[in-house]
Amino acid sequence: MKRITVLFMALLFVGGLCSAALAADTLAEAKKKGVLVAGVKDSTPGFGYIDEKTREIVGYDVDFCKAIAKKMGVKLELRPVTSATRMPQLIAGNIDIIAATMTITAERAQQIDFSHTYFFTGQKFITNKGAVKKLADLDGKKIGTAKGSTSEQNAKKALPNATILSFDDYPQAFLALQQGKVVAVTTDESILANILAKAPDKEKYEIPADIRISDEPYGLGMRKGDKALVDFVNATILEMEKSGEAKKIFDDWFGPKGKSGIVMERTFKITAGK
Repeated sequence: MKRITVLFMALLFVGGLCSAALAADTLAEAKKKGVLVAGVKDSTPGFGYIDEKTREIVGYDVDFCKAIAKKMGVKLELRPVTSATRMPQLIAGNIDIIAATMTITAERAQQIDFSHTYFFTGQKFITNKGAVKKLADLDGKKIGTAKGSTSEQNAKKALPNATILSFDDYPQAFLALQQGKVVAVTTDESILANILAKAPDKEKYEIPADIRISDEPYGLGMRKGDKALVDFVNATILEMEKSGEAKKIFDDWFGPKGKSGIVMERTFKITAGK
């Protein structure tokens, strides 16, 4: 039994070394293969969704990945992920980087590494127009959000007596609101605004301005210990901020003539260490 235990521990050690080596080689491997594989959402308007005309995934997150791949000198391959699958897909090695409206949290940072913040927003709610005046109006009610998201966790903390119903994505949660199965949908304001902008019956709903339950800094996710790639991505997005490319991408999607159909103010800048 002792010999088996020693052998098992040795295998674990070797496996750990292999995993660390895999993480450390991601940048080199991407350059060698000529491809950067990014996990992005395909059902989150404004950030990652399927364009009806081209049938390709487009969005704010996608454009950041395109800029990083171009700087790296490789092609970009997009793979759809959800809030629940994005980290497992990264850790398993199926994707090289996550660009999927992912909030930087201490809990997640124990499992993966993050870039500097490249987008900043806060968590709010879509409700039936005039139905909700304050946060307390939602406690004890059914509220929809997405599985595996920080929105799910934040809602449970802010509304302990509410029933949080988790869906595969936010459009499904909004459909539940339209069908009367929930009284509100909660996630980042930027996502909610894009969903509402595309809704054919948008006049029936609103995002109450004074109800906000968290700050949400988005980071690009990479495997733990993948220092070369993290350093490269951070240097690239800082350069994008300095050159104005980052602001241009924001304006392309959320400016007065933005592709998302909503107008947002860019109240943040990409800076080192944030």
